[in-house]
Amino acid sequence: MEIVWIILGIVVLLTLFLWMAYNSLVTLRVRVDEAWSDITVQLKRRLDLIPNLVETVKGYAKHESGVFEEVTRARANALNAKGVKETAATENQFEGVLKSLFAVSEAYPDLKANQNFIELQQELVDTEDKIQASRRFYNGGVRDLNTKIQMFPSNIVAKMFGFISREFFELGEAEQKLAEKPVDVKF
Repeated sequence: MEIVWIILGIVVLLTLFLWMAYNSLVTLRVRVDEAWSDITVQLKRRLDLIPNLVETVKGYAKHESGVFEEVTRARANALNAKGVKETAATENQFEGVLKSLFAVSEAYPDLKANQNFIELQQELVDTEDKIQASRRFYNGGVRDLNTKIQMFPSNIVAKMFGFISREFFELGEAEQKLAEKPVDVKF
């Protein structure tokens, strides 16, 4: 009779472990999905601001059509990106093109003083801050999920139920180099 109770106790403990490990993996996966959703919302917000910014700059810099075409192309690529890796690549490209648009605006003092342009710049700065916060939240969730998937004994449960590691949303090489350099502020 004691052996039956011991076996029953082991089965109950094993069931409890599987239940807790599975639920913690599901919780982490949902957090990562939520964080990815936050990133896509902020990226969409930024992409929605761009046509207004382009139109404002066009009014002052009519002969800069090459820059406008690059911005439009990069925006379309970013809108059509699928998955973390492709989205990160198109966003890095888009950020580079956006910098060239702001470089064009530097040549037009009237544009830099335009209230609409200033408000759009402020919205973009706010959106960039939110994108960075969303990236950190997403990458933190990915770190936690990937760690849980790789650690024993939860890795056994992860394999049993098909949990897979996720990719980090990382800066491209150009962004990393820019992030390492100090910002040059000019007035």
